[in-house]
Amino acid sequence: MKRFWLIMLTLGLITAFSTTVFAADVKFSGQFYVAGMYVDQTSLMKDATGYPSTAFYFQRLRVQTEFIVSPALKLVTRFDAMERAWGAPRSAAGTALDVDSAGTVAENENIAFDWAYINYKAPIGVFNVGIMNKGTTGTAFGNNIQPAARIKYAYTYGLVFVEAQISKLEENSRTAKNLTADWTDADRDEYGIEAAYSWKGGKAGVNVTYNRRAEFKLLTPSYKRVYWQAVPYAMAKIGPVALEAELGYVTGKQNDYDNGTADVKMTGLSAYLDALADFGMFYAGGTFAYVSGDDPGTTDKSEGGTLTGGRDWNPCLILFSYNDTYRWVGPIRGHHASSTGDVNNAMANAFFYQGRVGVRPIADLNIMASLAYAYADKKPSLYLEKDYGIEFDVTATYKITSNLTYMLGAGYFWTGDYFKGTGAANQVQDNFMVINKLTLTF
Repeated sequence: MKRFWLIMLTLGLITAFSTTVFAADVKFSGQFYVAGMYVDQTSLMKDATGYPSTAFYFQRLRVQTEFIVSPALKLVTRFDAMERAWGAPRSAAGTALDVDSAGTVAENENIAFDWAYINYKAPIGVFNVGIMNKGTTGTAFGNNIQPAARIKYAYTYGLVFVEAQISKLEENSRTAKNLTADWTDADRDEYGIEAAYSWKGGKAGVNVTYNRRAEFKLLTPSYKRVYWQAVPYAMAKIGPVALEAELGYVTGKQNDYDNGTADVKMTGLSAYLDALADFGMFYAGGTFAYVSGDDPGTTDKSEGGTLTGGRDWNPCLILFSYNDTYRWVGPIRGHHASSTGDVNNAMANAFFYQGRVGVRPIADLNIMASLAYAYADKKPSLYLEKDYGIEFDVTATYKITSNLTYMLGAGYFWTGDYFKGTGAANQVQDNFMVINKLTLTF
């Protein structure tokens, strides 16, 4: 009898565990990279002390997991882990979030979950609810990927796609973790709708958002920041030529005061155009980009600062290269304050021009050279020059396997006189860097 019940219990456990496995499937994807970098100068100021050259290795693991309950329902999560420079000091614990993460810098050096949301494909459309990606629209230009708490609804009819979303970006109401809050309306919210039309070889759309930033009510004097942002974009392939274009426009109020102080208006404009002609072994292309700067002569209006080229658009190895140099080396600047822009941060207040050529001598090897030039749209108050500088880059990427690639690159930056700041006697120096990166995707 005991043997009978033991067999029955064993069969019951097997059935229970088998039912759990059959009820949900799990799919993993992600990326792991290891890179080494050398930067000759960590400042553009000539003969500056305390800014030596630097050389180090760094890495990051990113894993996305999908728990598939049914073909129409799944839970999506993503985490970053071991995002650190090899052997470097660890960051102190804190509560301030990393700029593009749901975790702190210290948490990302160990493990930090960024996404957790439900994806439900209903008969009337697709719903996404939870903390997920935000900040990607159209082309890579202007994108700032970051996690955000969102509710999204999307519907596709033939070649037309429509999506509506609500995002909670900052919550300052009274909660168990914020017992000192004495405000009922000091949150940061975003509401948006995007529509796109796709065809064979192309896509065009527009994303419109309304941003209400009431967290500034916690300041003295208190105010809100409210503005509309429109981003039309298009991508098309015409024969061997791939084209991308995007505009960004914002309008509203930078400072909408509650105490009768004169409000400060907000306007902003950005533009991006890229063309790439691919002839098999050889290819060539060019890029133009623009982000409006703030005019120091108009104190009642803010024309710059809201729009940027984005942290995820990195056209060079040094100039406007957030993900590799700014994230890992830190800001590289000249005789100027951080508020007027760092050479390796997201593009702002600038005109940018780049030409590039490439060759694929074998199927798995891609060698590219590019030359870029940038200058400021508006000179900050008392600045002498607009010229950011010129950069020449060469990169070679070799596909070791279908999932493993190795990249080696070198860039030289001829520093422009913009980085002299407000002093005619200030001197600047050129800079160069070398980077190699091993990337595994799965």
